[in-house]
Amino acid sequence: MSTQTAAASASGPVAAGTPGPAPGLTKINGTIVAAAVAVLVAQLANALPGALNGTFQQYFGTVGSQLTWITAGFMIPVVVFELTFGMLGDRFGHRKLTVIGAVTVALGSLVCALAPSVQVMWIGSAINGLGAGAMYPASLALVAAVTVTPRQRARAIAVWAGCLSAGGIVAPLLGGGFASAGAWQWSYGVVVGLCLLTAVVCLVWSAESTSQSGRRLDLWGQVAFALGLILVLFGLVQGPESGWGAPAVVSSLIAGIVLLAVFVAIETRVEHPLLKLSLFRNVNYSITSVIAVVGMFAFLGICFSFSMWLGPVQHQDPINIGLLFLLLQGPAFVLIPLISWLMTRVPDRFVLSAGLALLAVAGLLGATTLDVTDRGMGQFLMPALLAGLGFAFTLSPMTALAINTVPRDLAGMASATTNLLRDLGFALGPVLVGAVALSGAARQLGASLATSTLPPDQLGPAQGIFEAGGPFALNSIPPQAPGGAAGELALQSLGTGFGQAFLMCAIAAGLSALLVLVGLRKAPEPAPEPELLADPLPAAVTAHPGPQGGRHAAAAAGRPDADGAPEPAGAPGR
Repeated sequence: MSTQTAAASASGPVAAGTPGPAPGLTKINGTIVAAAVAVLVAQLANALPGALNGTFQQYFGTVGSQLTWITAGFMIPVVVFELTFGMLGDRFGHRKLTVIGAVTVALGSLVCALAPSVQVMWIGSAINGLGAGAMYPASLALVAAVTVTPRQRARAIAVWAGCLSAGGIVAPLLGGGFASAGAWQWSYGVVVGLCLLTAVVCLVWSAESTSQSGRRLDLWGQVAFALGLILVLFGLVQGPESGWGAPAVVSSLIAGIVLLAVFVAIETRVEHPLLKLSLFRNVNYSITSVIAVVGMFAFLGICFSFSMWLGPVQHQDPINIGLLFLLLQGPAFVLIPLISWLMTRVPDRFVLSAGLALLAVAGLLGATTLDVTDRGMGQFLMPALLAGLGFAFTLSPMTALAINTVPRDLAGMASATTNLLRDLGFALGPVLVGAVALSGAARQLGASLATSTLPPDQLGPAQGIFEAGGPFALNSIPPQAPGGAAGELALQSLGTGFGQAFLMCAIAAGLSALLVLVGLRKAPEPAPEPELLADPLPAAVTAHPGPQGGRHAAAAAGRPDADGAPEPAGAPGR
């Protein structure tokens, strides 16, 4: 059913050129607000563990990779099921999926709040990840459905991306504040309430959006992808603790890679693939996909390194982590107007490459200037601010470019794929950073203990603690306890390990910036398309100018939009 026909049946005829605000704009704005609130809350649940790593280590007595599994437990279901959630949203409605996701996150956060052990935290984080995995692509698809022109879509996506960053700002402040008061569980209690509020906002304010593409569940593709990715991530997380040559690690990595290859083979043969591989024939989409993985890995790897450095390495007050995350996540929210303006006037490759270059500099500063024995916050300010600016100039252009490259009847698949790749980078951040940092720290600490001149009554217990729990366990022993004299050696080894992780993130971001500059091509901007809604908007929204809605009619007619910039249909893009 066309937009015009739907409008006539829904609200009656509208005279061409009639002045006044378009009645459907309330629904458009309501949908964008609901989507922004949803992604903020999903990211709040995602970012909370990063602010509480030090608290979790002390509260649950974690050793080895147990801390990493709290974060990985969230990200694995997000990445594994995001493509399926895109299909479900296309078939049954993205608003419904957002509401279901919000309720699921509320349940998972309740489990986390009541968790008596780290194993229960893993379960709660996994439930949270399942719900957030539905909310990320569904909320982005809602934004794509109610925006008509690529320029308008870019601005709405900038708001969506800024609110995603806002969740990352609120989480460490919320978690750090409650942890400093000795009640970290209440931070998850707040998430429960916000999730229920999000469900209500979506039901009341948002339009529903579905796709008529007739997609069906790709069961075998989902099974192969889920098992393959879980096995690969399991091997990467357990490698530093069990040893990279351990049979369980080697077999899981090999089996995971084989299953992912099987997934690709399945997707080339099924009628309704989980992932439309033909999307990657578009050079810009392929490059954006690489950036989504590698660039977001670099950013979250830097964030995770900061979180671990201040938390279980230096044992600083959790509120300090929250304050630092203001610099890491704040710019993407504060700079929404600037990013939105730049995205309509500056070539995409310049905005993206600038953001990635800033991330590279931030990682390099983290690797070369941070002193693990210095507990002052001043040394963190510049690398954290540069990382935050880099993220701000990377996320929105990357997301808008990916969404604007594909037809909007594939908005669910495109948004799910974009979110999947971004979140795969987010998942790889703590996994690979943990693997590199802990492996490096263990090598250095093992060598240091072997050549140490500590007295036997300190060296023996220190070696036993190190072998049982790794560098983190030895770093947490009080100085007066048996083995505590080796705490300084553990601290230095962890500083070296996370310095190597910062450098790895810098290299990843730098290579991504170079790829964007060299590989990203100019492409024609697609013509405006009708919105894809189950709840049709009035025709005035897309056909008639008004004080608040004139840009769509201007776009159709080739006249300047509300900003005075010409926006003809099919105008060449950047």
